[in-house]
Amino acid sequence: MVMIHTNYGSKFEQIHQESILCSAEKAGVNFPYSCRGGRCSSCKCKVLSGETECLDEELGLTEYQKSQGWILSCVRFAKTDVELEVEDLGGLPLIKPKTLPCKIDNIMQISNEIMRVVIRLPPSSKVEYYAGQYIEIIMGKIRRSYSIANAPGIDNRLELHIKRIDQGSMSEYWFQKAKKNDVLRIHGPLGTFFLRDVVGKSLIFLATGTGIAPVKSILEMLNGRPKNEQPDSVTVYWGGRIPSDFYWNLSECEYPIHYEPVLSRPYSGWSGTVGYVQDVFLATSPKFAKILIYACGSDKMVRGANELLVNQGLEEKNFYSDAFVASGLIKD
Repeated sequence: MVMIHTNYGSKFEQIHQESILCSAEKAGVNFPYSCRGGRCSSCKCKVLSGETECLDEELGLTEYQKSQGWILSCVRFAKTDVELEVEDLGGLPLIKPKTLPCKIDNIMQISNEIMRVVIRLPPSSKVEYYAGQYIEIIMGKIRRSYSIANAPGIDNRLELHIKRIDQGSMSEYWFQKAKKNDVLRIHGPLGTFFLRDVVGKSLIFLATGTGIAPVKSILEMLNGRPKNEQPDSVTVYWGGRIPSDFYWNLSECEYPIHYEPVLSRPYSGWSGTVGYVQDVFLATSPKFAKILIYACGSDKMVRGANELLVNQGLEEKNFYSDAFVASGLIKD
């Protein structure tokens, strides 16, 4: 029997040829995760002792991270007893995902590339979730993942921001066929891109594209929190290629934030900031001791931000991410 031990005292059995993440879930031990396919880095943990082996490529890790003993629990299994350094989610029990029916309540194209979809669930099938999590939409054999863009509420509706994907099966449905009252199924909530303890910290969001969706959900949730449970400050850097990529007007946000829209390349008539969100943030000469980074959006941005900021002094444990990756479970 191969046993897996964590730095916070949990232990569980490695199930033969299953991932460490799956083994943890079956044992009732909460590990952070997102894509479950080795392409993001949400489930990263550090091997302190013992041997593990890959089930698939760890595309979400840099070579430097690998050299420092980091692994992705979703595509690794333990060959011997191991001890892992992993984030303790014990204080935030994960909500068990459910598969439920739903209907399209509202659908509106809000830019050339983005569709805003609101789905409603039956009154008897309320979904509980943490702001920042995502769901899967199921249509036959097709499943696609979308971040929830509104905070948990009482009206049984979920807001999704859906990006057009060229030749995407679900994109064809959303942008050409979907209509109000269409019946779909969802599975969720999923992922661990939600806030931990933020009191006394400066909260920095780095987002690209529809990576702003879970940020919107979290900001709405913060607005309803007591003041003694809120961060010291919140800054949002939202990256796009052209001005119309900023499809949500952050002035609608009731929570007090500093907002910096950032174009990745020069654009005629644009007088705002140009560059990459992680570089723009780093140019502010941040003091990393009290900073938490939440990065969501393109895989390239998330990886680049992690490598850059950790190299500049940010502790790895203070970088949380949800990378939208191209896979069978793409976050459109």
